[in-house]
Amino acid sequence: MKHIWIAAAFAAASGQPCLAQTAVQWQLATGYRAESFHTQNIERMAADLARASAGRLRIEVKPNNALVKLADIRQAVQDGKVQAGETIMTSMVKEIPIAGADAIPFVVGSYADARRMWTLQRPLIDQHFAARGLQALYAVPWPPQGLYTDTPVRTTADFRGARMRTYNQTTERIAELLGATPVDVPMVEVNQALATGRITSMITSAVTGVENQVWGRAKYYYEINAWYPKNIVFVNRKAFEALAPDLQQMLLAAGQEAETRGWALSQAAAADATNELRSRGLQVGRVPPDFEADLKRMGEKFSLEWVRSVGNEANRIFVPYYVDSKR
Repeated sequence: MKHIWIAAAFAAASGQPCLAQTAVQWQLATGYRAESFHTQNIERMAADLARASAGRLRIEVKPNNALVKLADIRQAVQDGKVQAGETIMTSMVKEIPIAGADAIPFVVGSYADARRMWTLQRPLIDQHFAARGLQALYAVPWPPQGLYTDTPVRTTADFRGARMRTYNQTTERIAELLGATPVDVPMVEVNQALATGRITSMITSAVTGVENQVWGRAKYYYEINAWYPKNIVFVNRKAFEALAPDLQQMLLAAGQEAETRGWALSQAAAADATNELRSRGLQVGRVPPDFEADLKRMGEKFSLEWVRSVGNEANRIFVPYYVDSKR
């Protein structure tokens, strides 16, 4: 240990930080693949932070459920079992209902709308996180959800008799409101279900369509931008407060940069995947205006129901969101 004390004395005399005394090593758990643009964005944040802090704060990213299962990450960070984590915000709705605002269908129709939604949602998330000993760093959306069909659609009437793939209560409700028959199909079985006619339509992102190579089975992809679910990156509040003040500011700044970069990465992933679907022979476009208006009315219905279920707190998001959208 003698060489450590010598290093500390030298550091004190020179006014430089002593890595032996001040270096901090964190772990960040995520359930997503290392190849995901979300994970790559976190890795870039960790690298930027290590460089900015001259190695005084290093974050080791643990992807693919290697450290903690996705469903358990928020609680693990809250309990201090791991210093930082990433999860999809909809996974928190049982304890933090307001986290589900970005998954209400047909409310947010563009990345600009999604950004506006997050601006309204963030202060409420911060309040709930503070009450649970958490500190949010940033949030980044997944590419928007689109509509795949095997025949062209012009109105909601075209869904009568259709069989729509569903995977949760929201997609099941959408199918029913459109007049389609909901069919519960896991993503790994989608190609077979499309090929056999078990399903004739589904709502999922262009990125997921490319990953599952749906071309040759689905023939049309409509950019309805049904919703923009977000992943959120956060840290344990006690671990954050234990950092030196300059490291706290570096971490917050790195998170802010990661948010800006992540939104751009999401948009690029959506554009690249949509172009890939087009190059593989799918007809890509928007639904007709009348059909789009029907979807917006459906979004208003979903949002009103959500507000009733969540309570007054939900109005702090949707009232200003809808007022601003009509200006």
